[in-house]
Amino acid sequence: MSDVFEITEKDLLGRIGKLYTPHGIVETPTVMPVINPNLRLIEPRELKRYGAQMLITNSYIIYRTERLREAALSKGLHEMLDFDGPIMTDSGSFQLSVYGSVEVDNPGIVSFERDIGTDIGVPLDIPTPPDVPYARAREELEITLAREAEAKAYKGDMLLAGPVQGSTHLDLREEAARRTYEIGFDIYPLGAVVPLMETYRYKDMVDVIVRSKMGLGPDAVVHLFGAGHPMMLALAVALGCDLFDSAAYALYAKDGRYLTVDGTYHIGQLTHLPCSCPVCMAHTAKEIAGMDDATRTRLLAEHNLYVTFAEIRLIKQSILDGDLMELVERRCRSHPRMLSGLKQMMNYSAYIEKFDRVTKSSFFYLGPESARRPEVIHYNRLLKNLQVSGKVLITTRRDVDSRGFDRVFHVKAPFGVFPEELSESYPIGQSEVIPELDCEAREAALQNIADFISSHPGTQFTFAYDQPWECQSIERLAAIAGLIRLG
Repeated sequence: MSDVFEITEKDLLGRIGKLYTPHGIVETPTVMPVINPNLRLIEPRELKRYGAQMLITNSYIIYRTERLREAALSKGLHEMLDFDGPIMTDSGSFQLSVYGSVEVDNPGIVSFERDIGTDIGVPLDIPTPPDVPYARAREELEITLAREAEAKAYKGDMLLAGPVQGSTHLDLREEAARRTYEIGFDIYPLGAVVPLMETYRYKDMVDVIVRSKMGLGPDAVVHLFGAGHPMMLALAVALGCDLFDSAAYALYAKDGRYLTVDGTYHIGQLTHLPCSCPVCMAHTAKEIAGMDDATRTRLLAEHNLYVTFAEIRLIKQSILDGDLMELVERRCRSHPRMLSGLKQMMNYSAYIEKFDRVTKSSFFYLGPESARRPEVIHYNRLLKNLQVSGKVLITTRRDVDSRGFDRVFHVKAPFGVFPEELSESYPIGQSEVIPELDCEAREAALQNIADFISSHPGTQFTFAYDQPWECQSIERLAAIAGLIRLG
């Protein structure tokens, strides 16, 4: 059980938690704005008014810049940056991946992070990029694990992160997570995922996150390194990520780009601003586009922060309300590659179901992916425990003559079979399903009906259905139950 993290609410793999740091309690999920100590687009002390609770900066940049190094060692990191909340520092791993070498070793950078008063430090891991040969990923993983174990001797009182590497080799990701968790850290960042997000490989990102989660304990605080676009936050939270860091608010602003939960726009291409943050209420798109570079960049960075933290608040409320899945489905339909991430997430529904809430406020059917949601799997797994015998009728209509049957079940897509006694309980009674269901929902229901029948051998089943239910899976039912085609 983690002594720095307390989970207070959960939905899917997502959770609201309290992260205890030397400079205060942080409510997760949250985003840490990235601060370049040499180029402060927005002063750290101002970040709280946008919603930031903590920030992240680069200890290696501070270390190799003499004036910054001396200031951090003499004043402490918090006074140097003029920020009184928790601060996490990266170790220079990004610079190592870009330039091939850095001017400090692992014990040196961890000791430096400790000495300047970092709340959460990071060892000098090796961020192995996607798609590298397996042998390279294995070799670099072993170096990372050795450095992580070494770093614990130098951490002092600061919290220490243990990055999870392994490239896109999923067995290595799961192994890395398990071995890192066994060493024991306070935070578990998932490294080298930025290239996946930059190329819209959300399907692969889902694989990396979930397989890493499978290797970690359920109390592990998961940080998705380099993830800060509001479009993908709901999906990442639903998969169990607690912390994010965003340089996107500043980098996109410098390029004139305006973030939304549905994607990114260039300010010069906008006529109307689809946001009600203070920046958008005080200016028009044309005004912002026509400003000098510094002013335009500042205003866009402010907007980008506002929209990012507004999404975080909505995600938290969705967790509290138990409808995070609905938010994820809406967000993932904003981009074809995001939709591929949603579809891949559904392939892990059986795993997610183990940690999901048992009851929620509602179940909304939003499309084919809804048929594979964890709630559907959970419901049918429990339904198999129901004892039935004799002659049983399963029917899609309530006006069917049920004389001669010992038990009657009704059908609701995408769940399948339900007894009348459960008609008012979750999820059957709280599911909102459109009357004109797509074929995928009925196919899912028929598959669940077939599984229910197969789990009760010796019982004589009859399935009475009307024309819309003549889907492909009806053939499977014909082999295990009597069929009645209703007129």
